[in-house]
Amino acid sequence: MVVSTLGAILGLVIAIILILKKVSPTYSMIIGAVFGGIIGGVGIENTVNFIIIGVKNISPAIIRIITAGILAGTLIESGAAEKIAEIIVKKLGNKCSLLAMTLSTTILTAVGVFGDVAIITVAPIGIQVAKRLNYKKLGILIALIGGVKAGNIISPNPNAISAAESFQVPLTSVMLVGLPSSLVAIILTFIISKYLSKKGTEIENIEIKDKKNLPSLITALVGPLVTIGILILRPLVNIIIDPLIALPLGGFCGILAMRKLKNSIDYLEIGIKKMSGVALLLIGTGALAGVIANSNLKETIVNIINIMGLPPYLLAPMAGILMGAATASATAGTSLGSQIFGPTILEYGLAPLAVAGMIHAGSFVFDGLPHGSFFHISAGSVNMEIRERLKLIIWESLIGVGIVTISTILLGVFKIVG
Repeated sequence: MVVSTLGAILGLVIAIILILKKVSPTYSMIIGAVFGGIIGGVGIENTVNFIIIGVKNISPAIIRIITAGILAGTLIESGAAEKIAEIIVKKLGNKCSLLAMTLSTTILTAVGVFGDVAIITVAPIGIQVAKRLNYKKLGILIALIGGVKAGNIISPNPNAISAAESFQVPLTSVMLVGLPSSLVAIILTFIISKYLSKKGTEIENIEIKDKKNLPSLITALVGPLVTIGILILRPLVNIIIDPLIALPLGGFCGILAMRKLKNSIDYLEIGIKKMSGVALLLIGTGALAGVIANSNLKETIVNIINIMGLPPYLLAPMAGILMGAATASATAGTSLGSQIFGPTILEYGLAPLAVAGMIHAGSFVFDGLPHGSFFHISAGSVNMEIRERLKLIIWESLIGVGIVTISTILLGVFKIVG
């Protein structure tokens, strides 16, 4: 039996409405999946089967994301992330302060720190610089947000893991095909942050917390460098070490290099707490994807594309954009887009890596909408009112459009990977 297009759409709409009503995104998507299947005419038993299959399909990504928490927890709690950001801002100086903030969040996110944590880490440094140079909140925050997008597209974070797992391609390959988009995001962010640097409200005086005993830059970089070094063994010498091993191993090497072995249990606790929310989110996306993937929605959208005479590869970025907007999350957007639309797009003969890259890129266009947590966390990092934060949506979406445009041109039009 197949879920009707109406049932799939209503299931997605119900999930979105519940998310907007501040219901847990995991529960929202499971409830949407249940109603979507029942309304779609497949009955309760088939709906439950579709949900279980959907969650089962996403489970390999979930276990890899959970183990990635060891690296993330180490970078966050040891002060390694803060040290990396501090050095970047210090070295680039006041003249390039906006670029420094963008590069700081880019690098932190790229090496495995969550976007919200990267912003919270760099924001206090950015606020101090902004007060010296009389910059306003809009310019500072867009510099941080753009950096998160630029780093996330090339990171071993849950979104990239989800894309790699869905299409059975190396994680490093997903990260590498995002590099041109990352560079475009950095350039666009620099231009936009310069334009907005004197716009918006003033930066208030904030209480700066006492600095913890930060590690040296060299030891702070050990964890990320070991992780990336292990992951690139596959494309370099065809030695395959799964991210499930590479990411936690990098975290443990970082702990040893920084001589923080006595704190390792605390780092693991923080890591699992950070990743548990993402794991639960992916359970919800798997449930919803299981129902929608067994519906006529894909065929309906493909038919619309064919009627409009658009090339089929456009379905990939469109899937990422739509699902990213629906969930206000790059991770959930990538996962849903890949699970639901991936198999259909591959039938057109497109390379799995190209499809993964375009869906992944598309998820960054609207991942910062108000029904997602990133919107509120980023606003809180600089004490910005919600009304003012809303003004940045068009600008951060413009950065996302730049990301997905260059990805679509290179992977869809010119097919640089095959």
